[in-house]
Amino acid sequence: MIWNERIECASREEMKAIQSERLVDTVKRIYHNIPSYRKKMQEVGLVPDDIRSVDDLSKLPFTTKQDLRDNYPFGMFTVPMSEIVRVHASSGTTGKPTVVGYTRKDLNTWAEVVSRTLCMAGVHRNDMVQIAYGYGLFTGGLGLHYGCENLGASVIPISGGNTQKQLQLMQDFGTSVIACTPSYALFLAEAMADAGIKTEDLNLRVGIFGAEPWTEEMRREIENKLGLKAIDIYGLSEVIGPGVSCECEDQCGMHVNEDHFIPEIIHPETLEPLPAGEIGELVFTTVTKEGIPIIRYRTRDLTRLNYEKCSCGRTLVRMEKCKGRSDDMLIIRGVNVFPSQIESVLLEMSETEPHYLLIVEREGNLDSLKLMVEVQEQFFSDEVKQLEVLRKKITHNIQSTLGISVNVKLVEPKTIERTAGKAKRVIDNRKL
Repeated sequence: MIWNERIECASREEMKAIQSERLVDTVKRIYHNIPSYRKKMQEVGLVPDDIRSVDDLSKLPFTTKQDLRDNYPFGMFTVPMSEIVRVHASSGTTGKPTVVGYTRKDLNTWAEVVSRTLCMAGVHRNDMVQIAYGYGLFTGGLGLHYGCENLGASVIPISGGNTQKQLQLMQDFGTSVIACTPSYALFLAEAMADAGIKTEDLNLRVGIFGAEPWTEEMRREIENKLGLKAIDIYGLSEVIGPGVSCECEDQCGMHVNEDHFIPEIIHPETLEPLPAGEIGELVFTTVTKEGIPIIRYRTRDLTRLNYEKCSCGRTLVRMEKCKGRSDDMLIIRGVNVFPSQIESVLLEMSETEPHYLLIVEREGNLDSLKLMVEVQEQFFSDEVKQLEVLRKKITHNIQSTLGISVNVKLVEPKTIERTAGKAKRVIDNRKL
């Protein structure tokens, strides 16, 4: 099923025309209503009339998370607060939170794009959708909520955590779709096993997982343990929240709702646009938002774009599963390391659980990388000699993949802290 066939199956020419018209209007509104944007454009000698189509997008300056913090709380809004009907914000754990506002039209747009993503995932009006993303200032819970209602599906707004209640409602209400972070999905699978609940005892059919990077190996793990199809969804509050892009049932890249959010790929260091198919940093421009439109927002996520028509029939550009982030990449002794690379190695091994923690230290002038990884119960209870063989095997596999040595420590199952939100995968103790 396709939610909006006219848009989701539009030709490249049709999509470009839609984007261009909306971009021209957005640039004018931003220029005349946001002093910080106007100053940036004036510094590079731009006026709104210089932007005539999407071909001119690269002329515009970038926006970063710092820009939103510098204009905290409402300095990036293009409408008066009397027209803002909802405010969301990031956690602000690394500084002031980034604040976003929505007009009534923005909320309708949000419901529309989330309804599209749900259809892509195979969700329909007869589904019972259990939303285990956090509700509140985080955009995940409420974003999915209104999209589900707009689609006509039944919503269980349970929010994150309270795992035993999650399992109870899955059984009692016949939950067919679960929406949460992938790491929490594995935690639910663990809790199911502990409670003696089998996949055939549940009605689960689809899982919509996002808010953190996850690998293909982790997808297979989730699908096997929960007995569902695991779909990747992508969004960020600065752009709108969930609904920016999502996989269809063919699971071959996330379709971007590009009539609302224009994607670009740039080189993370030179900031120059890269050709389609090359991996670089993902940048978004919103062209329909009223409350806080945003121009060329640097997401820091690393991916690539595919403009070929999908086998599902949609022509919307697809973004690959993110390879990591340009700002959470670890450089260990000159080697670029992403946690997702470690995860891929671990999930290819049958002896380990998909729960790990990377700890980076600096000893003298050298960086060291320690990996704590949970071992499955039956292997951990084996003799010390067998554990040492496994430890060396993991060390070898990681060194072969990444080209650096890692101090591997095997720990018992459920040793590493679980969370209902994003999993904490890295502790960097270096003073960089």
